[in-house]
Amino acid sequence: MVVSILKKMGAIFSLNDPKWGKGSGNESDGNKPGAPNGPPDLEDLWRDFNQKLNTLFGGKGTGGSGGGLSPDSNGAKLGAWLIVVIVVFLWLVSGCFVVQEGQTGVVMTFGKYSHDTPSGFNWRFPYPIQSHEIVNVSQVRTVEVGYSANIKNKQPKEALMLTDDENIIDIQFAVQYKLKNAADWIFNNRDQDSTIKQVAETSIREVVGRNKMDFVLYEGREKVAFDVFQLMQQILDRYHAGVQVTNVTMQGVQPPEQVQAAFDDAVKAGQDMERQKNEGQAYANDVIPKARGAAARMQEQSQAYQASVIANAEGNASRFKQVLDEYQKAPAVTRDRMYLETMQQIFTNTTKMMVDTKNGNNMIYLPLDKIIGQTLSSDSAVSQPKSVGIPPAQEVNNANELLRTRDSHSRDREGR
Repeated sequence: MVVSILKKMGAIFSLNDPKWGKGSGNESDGNKPGAPNGPPDLEDLWRDFNQKLNTLFGGKGTGGSGGGLSPDSNGAKLGAWLIVVIVVFLWLVSGCFVVQEGQTGVVMTFGKYSHDTPSGFNWRFPYPIQSHEIVNVSQVRTVEVGYSANIKNKQPKEALMLTDDENIIDIQFAVQYKLKNAADWIFNNRDQDSTIKQVAETSIREVVGRNKMDFVLYEGREKVAFDVFQLMQQILDRYHAGVQVTNVTMQGVQPPEQVQAAFDDAVKAGQDMERQKNEGQAYANDVIPKARGAAARMQEQSQAYQASVIANAEGNASRFKQVLDEYQKAPAVTRDRMYLETMQQIFTNTTKMMVDTKNGNNMIYLPLDKIIGQTLSSDSAVSQPKSVGIPPAQEVNNANELLRTRDSHSRDREGR
């Protein structure tokens, strides 16, 4: 039935129909043979359109100039149902929508939250029953506080803050965040970007107000950024904003421009003080260990000397006791032995010798050091020593004389 109706419509509204726009088959006066060929009258066009429309809905044309129609109820109902089906089909198709990867669709029923849809092809009840909104939850969004687009384009109203020690500081920072709940992001925030910026500004002012100026400017930048990150997340979770803060970056922290020069001078003075302290500490670290090492070495040397002296004294005392025991047994032999050992030590430690003669008052000088040096430099071990002012025979005589003198002195001491 539907196919036949469509064919009927194609036949009626065919542009190739030679009777298109010329009435329903009853030729008017203008279409009679011999009538002039001119543009059709508007009334004829309107009459022809009504006739074709009634024919579509089952109407039958009647002869006569009025073009009267008698309705066919079955055809009219069929055409009306066809139009209704087409309209309903198009209305249902309007509920189809596609969600891209990384996005979430939020479906609302009469404006109230209904459910979320995943990525891909989805369908909802058409308007006005349901509507949807697509939110990009994978996008990293950024909000800037204290500057706009460029750090040189400062916003003093946002950047100037008061520290705990009542100093003014100029801060520019950026906050990066993502969405973790699309429904909360849509329904719990009226102006989302403005809300995030206000929360960031509130958090930084609270954190800076709890710290000193030097801490915020130097060693505490990372700590301040971390505290702002935590405080922002707590506030946004309490508001159910559906936001996950990912990073807080400090772009610039400095004193106000009006006092920047004076502050730079103070900073340089502080740096010079730290440099000199470091140099002094380095010098102390170099001198003190050396002094401690020298003191320890001197202490060890003194202890070693003490131990050596004590040991020598104990050895001499022990030796003296042993000599005393031997002296008590044989006094003469012990005295001669002591004399010989003493002279041996004396002659060993000297390189010159004075010999007294009985024939005259002259002293004979023996240059033993030169004799020893010449003896060592001689190529032959058995060669005759060269004369150094005293003949070898006379040296032997002087040695014999020395022995005789020693023996006479020994006998004299023993007699006494």
